[in-house]
Parts: sequence; C-alpha cells; structure tokens
Amino acid sequence: MKSQLLASPGQRVDTPSGHPPTAPRRKSTKGRFAAQHRRRMFRTDMLTVALWASLAAALALWLADGGMSSVGNLTQAVTAVGILAGLAGMDLVFLMLLLAARLPFVDGAVGHDRALEFHRKLGKPALYLLLAHGLLLATGYGMAEGLNPVSEAVALWTLVPDMWLAFVSMALFIAVVVTSLVAVRRRFPYEFWYFVHLLTYLAVAVALPHQFSVGGLFAEGTWQHWYWLAFYIGTGSALAWFRIAQPVIATYRHQLTVRRVVPLAPGVFSIEMSGLRLNELSGTGGRFFVWRFLAPGMWWQAHPFSLSAEPQVGKSSRQPTLRITVRNLGAGSARLASLKPGTKVAIEGPYGVFSTAARSREHVVMIGAGIGITPLRALLESTPFAPGQATVLLRGSSEEELFLGNEILELCRKRGATLFHLTGPRSANPQSAWLPASAGTSRLRDFVPHIADADVYVCGPTAWGRQVLAEAKRSGVREEQLHYERFDW
Repeated sequence: MKSQLLASPGQRVDTPSGHPPTAPRRKSTKGRFAAQHRRRMFRTDMLTVALWASLAAALALWLADGGMSSVGNLTQAVTAVGILAGLAGMDLVFLMLLLAARLPFVDGAVGHDRALEFHRKLGKPALYLLLAHGLLLATGYGMAEGLNPVSEAVALWTLVPDMWLAFVSMALFIAVVVTSLVAVRRRFPYEFWYFVHLLTYLAVAVALPHQFSVGGLFAEGTWQHWYWLAFYIGTGSALAWFRIAQPVIATYRHQLTVRRVVPLAPGVFSIEMSGLRLNELSGTGGRFFVWRFLAPGMWWQAHPFSLSAEPQVGKSSRQPTLRITVRNLGAGSARLASLKPGTKVAIEGPYGVFSTAARSREHVVMIGAGIGITPLRALLESTPFAPGQATVLLRGSSEEELFLGNEILELCRKRGATLFHLTGPRSANPQSAWLPASAGTSRLRDFVPHIADADVYVCGPTAWGRQVLAEAKRSGVREEQLHYERFDW
C-alpha cells in the first residue's frame, strides 16, 4: 500500500505509515452546498408525495364516481375489490414508466440508479395487483352468473369486445417481470432482456382499449375518464420526448465522432471523441451518458459509460474533445477497442447525480476501485473544493489497476487533495475487506478523520462498493452524504 499526501498545490509529503498527518481541527460548515442540498431533498420529498397521491387519486376518483354505490352483496364486493386492484396496479405501472423515462426532475432529485431501483421494486407489486384484478373479476362475474373463474375467463375472452386485449396485456406484463428477475437475466444477453422489457410499453398500449370500453368504468363525463386519459397522454409524451426526441436532438447538436482509441492497459482503453458545443456538457464530470457507436454491428448496442475527463474546450485544446474509459467486461465492450476514427456517435444524457449536484458538505471524499476510478477522475477535475478539503482513495490489486492514476495524481497536486494508493491482495477481515491486507487494522476514519462531515463518492464493483458504504456508515456518514455509482454493467 502506498499513500501520498498533497498538502497544498505542488507539494508532496510521503507518509509511510499509511495515514495522513494530523490536521488541526476546525469548525465544519455546510457552506455553499447547504441550499443546493435542501432543494434536492425538497424535490425528493415532492416525488414521494406525488407517488402516494397518484395512488390515492386513482382509488378516490373511483369512489367519487359512485364506485361503492353498486356494492350490496359478497359478489359485488369481490368485483369491487378486483376493480380497485386493477386501478392500483395500472397506477404503479405508469409510475414505473415515469421513473424509467429519465425525467430531469427525477434524475436531479434521486439520480438514475435510485430511480431504476425503485422502478424495479414496483414491478412485482404492480404484477400482483393486476393478477388479483383479473382473478377477482373472473371470480366476481362468475359468482353472479353461476360459473367458475376459469369458465368465466373464457367467456370474457370470447364474448366481451376488447377483453382479449386485456389477457394479452397481462401475458406481456408477466413476461417483463419474469425476465427482470436477476436469476433469469443472467441467463440471457442484455440485449434480449432489453427487448423483452420494451414490451411494457406494448402491454400498456394493449390494455388501453378494454379500460375505456368495458363496463363503462371510464365513461365520458366522469372524473376517472379525464384522469386516466391525462395520465396516459402525459406518460406517453414524457417517454417520447425524453427517451426519443431529446437523444436525437443531442446527437444532432453535438455531432460526436470518434477521434482515437488509446490503449491504457490489457483490456482497458480510452475513447476520445470530438464534436460541437461541448462546452454545454462542462460540469458533468462523474455523470454518465448512454453511447451508441454507429459502426456496423454496433449501432444497436447501448453502452452506459461515465466521462473520465471534463470536456476539453479551452483555448489550449485545438479541437474540443470528450473522453470515456472502458474496460473489457464482455463481448460488447471488447468490440469498442476496434472503433475507427470518424465513427459517428449517438448520445443520451448526461444522467445521474454522481456529480457536484449531489454535494451537501464542503469536504469531499472520493473512493474508487478498478474501472470505477475513471469517473472519479472527471469529478476530481470539476467539483469545487479548497486545498485540504478533498481526499481520494484508489483501490487496485496492483499499481497497474489504478487506471488514470498518473492523471489523478497530477490533479491532486494542482488542487491540493490528499491521495492514497491502496494496492495489494484484499484484507481477510470481513469488516475491512475493501482494503488491502497491508492496511492492517486501519479503518476508513484513519485515512479521513473528518469523514463524518464529508460527501463520500464511491464507484467500483458492486460487492466492494457495498463494503465501502457500510464502513462509511459505521464511521458516522449519513445516508444523504453517500453517493454511489454502480459499475456492474
């Protein structure tokens, strides 16, 4: 394990013990980032309120339109519960679509990772509610007609207009949820799962006719009719604009092309791209874009990679450039090493809050491992801090695995940040397995004594990242100060 302390720009102090010299204690303040943090937390609270409000509205509007007036016996009660389950289930499906629509408000509040995490958590409840909807309606209608649920379901399929579309929609929802399970996803390539996942949009579209034509539930003139119509149109418009139109506009506006591919280490390389108006992307260090390289056999593959350097647009740069750094983690990423100069690039983004936008404190700690080090390099370049307020910890099996390590060292020297190289086999201690064995009994707080009053950015393999986050929490870091970029694609 090697560590360097950069006490001020250009000054380097070696600390063989692995710990920085004790700095004088001083009163900590949130300073300039306090207002920014409050605004982000307010947006997060508003999202939570909106989620529950939409679910309550779906049920309340049914009641307002006289939904309970028809409930007079057990048969009608079963049918009513089935209707409520369907309304709640469809509301959750719309919320899932909006969470995946990459809305700037959502992305700026909780980040893309957390939005998709909640999107996945809503999948099973939504499916269970929709299954309950179908089963309870078949049971309730069957009780009224003296039929068992299976016979009633067959009758609904064959006799009721548009009802067969509801069965098709249900089958599509089941396919999407099943293929989203981790155990199933690992058996198929990402592109297969992504294609099946697109069936969600088809499932919603297929469900639309039966909702407005069967039973008069959304009859014209009712509050429910206008509520659900607005929900459909609003969700569809958001998806069309943020998932389709904006990426097309960004691709045309910036006109990125591959400038060169630079090997860094076995299986690791940087892709430099030139383009137009790259100054508009400045300040996005640490955030990620979705890249499509428009080369034969590659154009249909989407690659979510973070920037590994801020856009170079100053006078010293003769041609504005963007850079990402890629590790060969599969057939798709390996093929990118063969990209030819001049290849056109389509982009979506930037996304995520792994950037200055998430800051809440004056002090900042950046911890990265393997290829997860590269977003930290861009963040280190762009995020504001005074000399002595930033600490960078880089983890790798060897010095060669500290990708872009020399660039990070130079940035630390210029900006007055403390840098630690944590190399070697991992510790056998379960509570400090993210550290090398040479760290001995060291803990995160030993490297960063003031960590409880710092924003902590972590980027690396999933299991390793969880260990770092757990250690940070044990060191007194609050959830709001932790910023984690999953790097397991």
